[in-house]
Parts: sequence; structure tokens; C-alpha cells
Amino acid sequence: MRFGAVALAEAEGAILAHSLRRGELRWRKGMVLSAADIGQMANAGIVEVVVALLEAGDVGENMAAAEIGAAGKSEGIFVTSAFAGRVNLVAEQVGVLGIKTSEIEAFNRIDPAITLATLPRFTRVDRGQIVATLKIIPYAAKQQSVRLAAEKLAGALRLHRVQKRRISLILTEVAGLNPALLEKGRTAVEARLARLGVGLTECRFVPHHQEPLAEAIRQVCGDIVLILGASATSDIADTGPEALRMAGGEVLRFGIPVDPGNLLFVGTQGGRGVLGLPGCVRSLALNGADWVLERMICGLKVDEDMLVSMGVGGLLKEVPARPLPRRAVAVAGRNVAVILLAAGRSKRMQGRDKMLEPVGGDKMIAHAAKAALSSTAGPVFVVLPPQDKARRAALDGLDVRIIEAPDFAEGMGGSLRNAIGYMPPDTDAIIIALADMPEITAAHFDALKTAYDPAQQREICRAVTEEGHLGHPVLFGRRFFENLAGVAGDAGARDILREYAEFVTLVTTPGEGAALDLDTPAAWENWRNLFSRHS
Repeated sequence: MRFGAVALAEAEGAILAHSLRRGELRWRKGMVLSAADIGQMANAGIVEVVVALLEAGDVGENMAAAEIGAAGKSEGIFVTSAFAGRVNLVAEQVGVLGIKTSEIEAFNRIDPAITLATLPRFTRVDRGQIVATLKIIPYAAKQQSVRLAAEKLAGALRLHRVQKRRISLILTEVAGLNPALLEKGRTAVEARLARLGVGLTECRFVPHHQEPLAEAIRQVCGDIVLILGASATSDIADTGPEALRMAGGEVLRFGIPVDPGNLLFVGTQGGRGVLGLPGCVRSLALNGADWVLERMICGLKVDEDMLVSMGVGGLLKEVPARPLPRRAVAVAGRNVAVILLAAGRSKRMQGRDKMLEPVGGDKMIAHAAKAALSSTAGPVFVVLPPQDKARRAALDGLDVRIIEAPDFAEGMGGSLRNAIGYMPPDTDAIIIALADMPEITAAHFDALKTAYDPAQQREICRAVTEEGHLGHPVLFGRRFFENLAGVAGDAGARDILREYAEFVTLVTTPGEGAALDLDTPAAWENWRNLFSRHS
């Protein structure tokens, strides 16, 4: 293939490399120039164009992509039509992606013009999910390279489909255990199975002792047996593994190099797989048990080699259930950022923008930002709707960092999801504040930062008024960042506060400002009247 600038008279039949526009006329990149196109360009005063010219042995991008992509079709994976030199390989159903890594690496060494990008090996995929993308980088590839690429791709990808559909769950109990914990475990396991289109065949509750647990293992009928203990497995000779042996089974391994989820055990009994689940499965956050369970259900052999290979890329995610976060306690609390939520639509303000209401000589949004900036916390991030010039202008001159939230219409959930990704890597905690609270001061932010202490399990600090009314701002330690990144809707972090109540510390703050937000013109008018009487 020849590429470069040519005289317009020589460009007929060539591929236009860059889009061109002259007045109302437009020629898009990638189009094959016809005689009519050449005539229009000449009339527009164009004398030279940058084009690609195919030569003998070249295969156009779409034809090359289609030919190679067809070789990647296999049971459970289909190939889309070629467009702009690209085809996608897509899962036809739920399963786990199998990849011959060496073949894909060899594929990508054939010719830089031909590239294939895939999901990680053993990724759980849903029906309709793209598992790989094939792209011809230039406008053509050599026929020989196309043939070699097709040969390498054939058989390199496959979808391991769901094979084990009968799943038994055994939950163990100890004296004094909160029944809600058992229900939470069962519900979380069911949610994991539902991702694969599988349900629980049965669920049994037994005391946390070897003999009753061994008897339950023998009696349950599932193709896979899941065990979730009331007490975490701490050793290969602990209750769960020993019960499996008593039931005539074998423990293949205790502990895997994936965190969270490393305290699990894998074994067999009567020709079926047995998985002793770690306690973190009660949370829906991804952990090592998900990887093992998905592969077992899809019929993959889970052995020592597979488990050991999980160490590279072994998650390393923070989870609230861990006794202490990985960040050293000695430095915790030093870097506390502020996220000021100011993307609301003021739906109850009858056409007015509450963020622009005057408060003490400033606009409301600026007043809130100044309160945060005057505290010992920082940096201060302000979440705005995209292209909101008025609110942005109200912040001119203030040392804040603007974050635009494309999902702002969803509510606080959309704003939080966007904001979490902007937090500096050394951030120990964040204070989430609402920008429509006119009596919030620097003292509110400082009180939360002072109260934050992971060593004392004070990792969520919530402002309350002097009279004890719950309010905002709220501080969250780093271990909750992943949870915050997954919130949805307008409830914000309400579910996190409820689920991890044991981590919440209520912090008394000045006056009643922590519970005062103003959403209607009448509320603003009443507040101003009251404020003027007391000033």
C-alpha cells in the first residue's frame, strides 16, 4: 500500500486518508474517491489530497477484518460485520472466556497492521458482551499476513458455558449469631449465581461443628457444594476442611493469592467440587471466590496450577470488612479531600437555581466552597453539570477543582461515581458535602477530619447537629471508596451508611447547620427572615 499526498488528478479510486470540508461539501476519511468526488474537489479549489493506494497483494481493511474475524467464530462466540477495519467478537451467552494466551501474543506479532485486543483470560461475560476486538490499523493489510492471522486466531478463543446448574449451599451457625447475617450470606450467594443464570438447588443450616457439617456435605445433592461458615476458616485443619475430609472428600488447597477472598478452601467429594467460601462473600464486591465459583460452574478444572495463576492481578481491593485498611494507620487522616456536590437541578425552586441564591454576599455554591477551603481539609472538588457556565462562573477565583458529571440527572449517585475517580492516589478519606446548606462552616469539615481514626474504627464520620439531628457532611475512609464508586440513583451513600453502621461515628457540629438544606423559594425566604432576626 502506498500512502501520501498525490495530485488530485491521480486520486481517483484511492482511499481518502483525512476528512475534508469546503463550505457545505464534505468528504469523509476512508471513502474511495470517485470521478464525481474528484470533480467536486477540483471545483472547490483542491489540488492535492492525502490518500492510500492499494497495491498487488493488499487486502482492504474491511475485507481483511472480515476474513480474519471469521476464523475467531466458535461455539458461544459470534463475529460482527466489518466496519472501518474493525470486527468485534461477541459472547452469545453467559460464560467464562477461555483464551490461549500464547496464540494471541503470536497473532499480534504477525504484522503491526493487524491487532487483536481481548478481555482478560477467564473473565465472566454476559450475553452480548464484546470479548475481543480485531482492528486493521491502516487501510489495508498484506494478504499473507491476513492468512497467517486467521490461522492463529482459529481456536484461540472459546466460551466456557455454564455446565453445573445444581448448587447446594450449607450455612453454619454458632450460638448468638445474628440471623440477619445468615440471610445476608444466602442472598449474596444467590446474587452471584444469578449472574451466571443459575439458582440455588437447596440451602441447609447446620451447627458450626465437624460432624453435622460432614453429614450435610454427604447428604446435599448439588453438582457443586458451597460452604459458608459462621466463623472464617483460619487453617487447613479448621472446621470446614476437616468436615470435608470426614465426608470422604479431599481438600485440594486452603488459601489463594487473591485479596479479598484469600481465606477459602477448594476440594472434591464424590466427584463434585466443594468450595469453602470466605466471609467477604456476604458483600457483593468482587473477590477471589467469584473467580473460583465462576470457573467451577462453567466446568473448568480448578486445580493447584489454576489457583496459583490467580496471583498476578489478584485484585488487591479494599473492602470494608477487613479489620484494618492496608494504608498504615500512622498516616491515615492526613489527606482528607472534599467533594462538594453541586450538580442538582433545583427542581423545586420554580425556575430559580438554589446554587446561585445569595448567602452572606456570595452565591450559595461559592459560600459552600469557601467553607471547605477555609478548613484543614483539601483539596476541594466541586461536581457540576456539564457546561454549567453560571455555577462555574460563581466559583471563579476560588482554588477548587471542577468535575463535570455527565450522569448528574441521575442524582447524587451519578455525581459520586464520577467524582471518586478523580481522587488523588494519596487520599486517605473524603468528606462528601452538599452545596445547598447555607450554615455549613469550616468547623463542620474540621470536626469530621479530627474524628476520623481507622485505628478506633471511626472510618465513617457523620455530622449531627447540636440537638442530635443527622445531617451532612459525611466523611468516608479509603476502604469505602470502591463502594462509593458503585452507588446509583439519588440515595447517594445512604445504603453504605446503613450496611456498615458499625463503622459510623456521629460527630456533633456547631448549631443546626448540618441538617439545614433549602430546596424551595419558601424555605429560602423563611431562612432569610429567621437569619435576619438573629443577626
